[in-house]
Amino acid sequence: MAGHSHAKNIMHRKGKSDAIRSKIFSKLAREITVAAKMGQPDPAFNPRLRLAITNARAQSMPKDNIERAVKKASGGDAENYDEIRYEGYGPGGVAVIVEALTDNRNRTASNVRSYFSKNGGALGETGSVGFMFDRVGEITYPATAGSEDKVMEAAIEAGADDVESDEEGHYIYTSFEGMAEVAAALEKVLGEAESVKAIWKPQNVTPIDAEKGATLMKLINTLEEDDDVQNVYSNFDMSDEDAAKLDA
Repeated sequence: MAGHSHAKNIMHRKGKSDAIRSKIFSKLAREITVAAKMGQPDPAFNPRLRLAITNARAQSMPKDNIERAVKKASGGDAENYDEIRYEGYGPGGVAVIVEALTDNRNRTASNVRSYFSKNGGALGETGSVGFMFDRVGEITYPATAGSEDKVMEAAIEAGADDVESDEEGHYIYTSFEGMAEVAAALEKVLGEAESVKAIWKPQNVTPIDAEKGATLMKLINTLEEDDDVQNVYSNFDMSDEDAAKLDA
């Protein structure tokens, strides 16, 4: 168990503006619909649906939107979404994993491939970079949930594997299988989490400078703006100085 500042490779997930909130809601709704369709429409008996609804609430998604997404799963006109993972390399040899939910595999594959090629990257075969990541659970709390020591102590008691804290919040990592159990234990001490989800966590990071980083951020942002793309993960690491140049 080691507490340290949150890695740079997640900074592209922060600072989401209200201008793209509707797009976030759309992706959350798609995940809710898929989860409800794959199991029971009652979150009490459907762990994936329960997590999807928890994450939607954390993003302040209206209750009506959540209920509509659940009901859509039982409707005859509900789209059939396929879960697909794309893997490739971005600028500077950075590994990138893209998770998508799509009703048109050809469209999504074509789009993702073009995003990579237009931004200094190359799409590879499934498994081409996946071995560099671990499939783990990530439980996120805001900084206001407590001090680094308090969260660390709660995480250890709950059976978590690791904690990373910074000024933005606390990121608690668990095994993929133990994610729901650890989240339930943490909730009793720290309250409801901002998000509970399975992620691809890099085993090692690839250093990248500001120039390559700017192109990589463009690739990641373009991917995230695609309606079919749910999540983007990468293993880049950038110095504070170079990161500040990009923020300027």
